[in-house]
Amino acid sequence: MEMIKLDAVVIGSGQGGTPLAKALAGAGWKVALVEHQYVGGSCVNTGCTPTKTMIASARVAHLVQRAKDYGVNATFNSVDLEVVRKRKQDIVESFRSGSRKGILSTDGLSLIEGFGRFTGEKTVEVTMSEGLSTHLQADTFIINTGTSPAVPSGLGLDQVPALNSTTIMEIDQLPKHLIIIGGGYVGLEFGQMFKRFGSKVTIVHRGKQLLSREDKDVADEMAKVLKGEGIDILLNTQPVKVVYTPEAGFQITVNTDGQDKILAGSHLLLAAGHLPNTAGLNLEATGLSVDKKGFIPVNDRLETAVEGIYAIGDVKGGPAFTHISYDDYRILSKNLLEQGSASTEGRVVPYVVFTDPQLGRVGLTEQEARSLGYKIKVGKIPMNWVARALETDETRGFMKAVVDAETGQILGAAILGIEGGEVMAVLQVAMLGKLPYTAIRDGVFAHPTLAESLNNLFMALDS
Repeated sequence: MEMIKLDAVVIGSGQGGTPLAKALAGAGWKVALVEHQYVGGSCVNTGCTPTKTMIASARVAHLVQRAKDYGVNATFNSVDLEVVRKRKQDIVESFRSGSRKGILSTDGLSLIEGFGRFTGEKTVEVTMSEGLSTHLQADTFIINTGTSPAVPSGLGLDQVPALNSTTIMEIDQLPKHLIIIGGGYVGLEFGQMFKRFGSKVTIVHRGKQLLSREDKDVADEMAKVLKGEGIDILLNTQPVKVVYTPEAGFQITVNTDGQDKILAGSHLLLAAGHLPNTAGLNLEATGLSVDKKGFIPVNDRLETAVEGIYAIGDVKGGPAFTHISYDDYRILSKNLLEQGSASTEGRVVPYVVFTDPQLGRVGLTEQEARSLGYKIKVGKIPMNWVARALETDETRGFMKAVVDAETGQILGAAILGIEGGEVMAVLQVAMLGKLPYTAIRDGVFAHPTLAESLNNLFMALDS
């Protein structure tokens, strides 16, 4: 058996694994990057890139339907899903091929396409599509295998053609009635998308509010936005049983407050979270163990319990965002190549829910700040106080900021409004620079912009 000896092996070519492999190779390491499916990871292939491309198509459909509000005579007829999918796939393939070219052009870096599994603490066997296998040995291993959509158990879902966040982007017929199990980020984005395309949409969520990590006022406002577009939302509702026949479609029994009822739909989307891709790695051979959900535990330097083995990105648990995976790369690159001491401790985590309007979030929620014992001040203004929002007729939502009452430091913000993610980033920069809220309150911003409204948001703290 031939054993190829390397300095490092990276398993998974996602948004952390690929740049890390290139950085190590650029520093003179001999590196192999193992990928069993698509170069680029979930972000490029099944996550951020394709979904946001399709969301852009849905926004255009929405604006056409609202054209009369702006004095424009236009008629919305239908959406051509084939063209929407083609546009999405062209962008995905462009990003994927660009990433692949970058890997192949990096000296000292080999791309091995196959499924990797550990055969020992520092050895991996890679099985390729032709049935051939190769064996790799290295002192350093980085696991970047990501996650896959979860399938709720006990509902009979193994017997029905349910969709997930990947397969729903490949359907060629618009659902007559799309039922979504899960009221998190994925469920809301797809729900609004397909409603705007022309489907009837029902969201079934077991929690008492959508977006369980958000403050209640934020979740309630998001529900108001979606209901305003005609989406049905069932909270405190537990799926009990799913049955499907080609003739009748889906018959989903749900329970709300002890009462069962049946929802009938043409399509079913499972948006109830993701699970880590660790089952086939044979981690036992390394001495590693996973937590009860299958994630790989790491410390704040992304080190596992086995020296020389690291885990980055979604597979380690924690915030499952592309920008977090990329920051994981930067941490490991600094520590491995510069003998640095970078860590995840104190990392500010921003994210955006790409509904329309967007929800941009950074730092602590009001509830989190109170539970941690901060004395806080909360500023909140509706978007219909924002000049730019009024001018564009995009007044749904509100801005909210949480401030440490003793230091004046901004602890967190939620911007549910037009371009909420971009406005949130302004506050993130202030937080990174440790500016007190008064610097934003008294700052001079260009008029009329959305960022200008941050003056009024922080003035609301002092009223």
